[in-house]
Amino acid sequence: MPYFPVIALIGKSRRPGEQGAAGKRPDKPGKPGSAGPRRVCKGVLMAWIDLEGAVNVRDLGGLPTDDGGATVTGRLLRADNLQELSPSDIRHLIGDIGLRTVVDLRSAAELASEGPAPLDAVPGVRHVHHPVIPELGSATDAVAEALLLKQDRDRSRFPSDPTCGHYLGYLEDRPDQVVGALRSIARYDGAAVVHCAAGKDRTGVVVALALTAAGVLPETVVADYAATGERTEAILNRLCRSPTYARDLDSLPAEAHRARPETMAAFLQQMESRYGGVSSWLTEHGLRAEELDLLRAKLRRPIPA
Repeated sequence: MPYFPVIALIGKSRRPGEQGAAGKRPDKPGKPGSAGPRRVCKGVLMAWIDLEGAVNVRDLGGLPTDDGGATVTGRLLRADNLQELSPSDIRHLIGDIGLRTVVDLRSAAELASEGPAPLDAVPGVRHVHHPVIPELGSATDAVAEALLLKQDRDRSRFPSDPTCGHYLGYLEDRPDQVVGALRSIARYDGAAVVHCAAGKDRTGVVVALALTAAGVLPETVVADYAATGERTEAILNRLCRSPTYARDLDSLPAEAHRARPETMAAFLQQMESRYGGVSSWLTEHGLRAEELDLLRAKLRRPIPA
């Protein structure tokens, strides 16, 4: 079947479960393989892709850019863990959408613990690994100490929002991997999907950098990040089935994991005030000017003459 994602223009935001047009609940997942719930914020176009084996998948086409254009459908997707994709999910992603590159932001320890994913065995799909957090090893005491130190550093980077400080830590701790993820999106043909475990933090930052570099408006980048909040409970239900993540998630309420628009707004503001903008940071850390142009060309829809 051809790929025609359902794109919705939303007039105002709604809380999860609140009735939308014609009495429909906008946050209820639809048929796997279809475009599902569509609630972001005023004036933002968003396409959810509902799959059987993943719950936080979106096509980032149709987002308005600063020159009056928009991003292109079928070029950049974002997702949560892809370990449970079904055969029909794979057919849809490969055959209908044209997925060719998987940009995996998980750590080496996560990859080893989770094992092979269904897309690993699919011919013609390229897999690139760009872990954006430091590898902490496996010694329990050492990992615990490292995590405490990292939490302190997150708070010190941005005391009013430690999650924003955590995101800034990706740039400080693994700039080569952050730039590498953007390079992988830009240089390969076909659609690329960026994913981590929940599809919120690591994926949210890399996608925000890519969209901002492509000229997507800041309020739209924030709205895309916050849209993950619509699927928080479903994401946690999936991850809690995995021994890799269950222990870390069980101790906190769902609300503690929800994407907050204020966090991404603060992150984008810090990119401007600390580094002179996303493009400046990327080029200062190894992304060549021609690669930045390639990223923009891949993601943006040409403006008619």
